[in-house]
Formats: sequence, C-alpha cells, structure tokens
Amino acid sequence: MKDGRHPYDSFYESLEPVLSSKIDEFVLIGYGKITKKELWEYLTKKKWKKPEPGIRLHQLVHEVLTIKTSDYMTFATVEAYRSPNWFTELDQEELQELLHPNGK
Repeated sequence: MKDGRHPYDSFYESLEPVLSSKIDEFVLIGYGKITKKELWEYLTKKKWKKPEPGIRLHQLVHEVLTIKTSDYMTFATVEAYRSPNWFTELDQEELQELLHPNGK
C-alpha cells in the first residue's frame, strides 16, 4: 500500500451498490447504522489485509456480500478500543466547558 491507498481502492466506485446493500442488511437485522467508509475500512484493514494481485470484481463482490455481522462488529469494537480517548487530550478547563456549557 504505497501512498496510503489500498490496491483495491480502484474498485470502490464499482462496489458502492454492494456496500450499500450490505449496510442495509446490517440495519435490517438490528446492528444500527454503519457508513460505507466504516465498512470499507473493515474490508481494507481486515478482510483484504493481504491483497491478491489480479483479483476480479466479482470476487470482491462475493467477499462483501459474505461479510458476517459478527466479524465486522468484532473489528469495530477492537478499533474503538484502539482509538485515543479524547477526554485525556482535554485539559480540565475544556472538560468543564463540555460538561457545563453555560457555566453552571
């Protein structure tokens, strides 16, 4: 992945309808709203961590359609734990302003 781009990024536009379909499926079974960006991040960071040279569009479509909700949710949970806690980045005054915006 040179320049921060994933080798499959060129397929993103073609895969958008399939990503939307998978997101609709997640919502339908009660997993809440997931964005295309979040789903793409799962695919590129986890499922397609080792890209295959010469992969075909139909193979990627199959892989998107067969994502298990539990696999995605596990990934999202781990990523949430890895992200920085923004409360630790605030000083005491900024935290008080967030907690008491009107100075009360």
